Amino acid sequence: MKHLDIVITGKVQGVFYRAMSKAVADQLGIKGTARNQLDGTVFIEAEGDDFSLELFLEFCNKGSDRAVVENVKTSEGELKNYRNFEIVKK
Repeated sequence: MKHLDIVITGKVQGVFYRAMSKAVADQLGIKGTARNQLDGTVFIEAEGDDFSLELFLEFCNKGSDRAVVENVKTSEGELKNYRNFEIVKK
């Protein structure tokens, strides 16, 4: 198991990016959170095995149909042992 912090930049808010990330995460068994940031980015914490995370990152780079992904930055973090994948609303 691995924990990734993922920051997605571009037109990623108001285009169902978080909803699609949850759907993909649920299909892959990824646990974690997705939230909009004040700077217009989406911040995702994702936990899973290497293969599932690799597939999830493929989605992150593509995004939802209406999204325009400019950049995806990842960094490994400490496992938080999430039980599911949730969209965090402010």
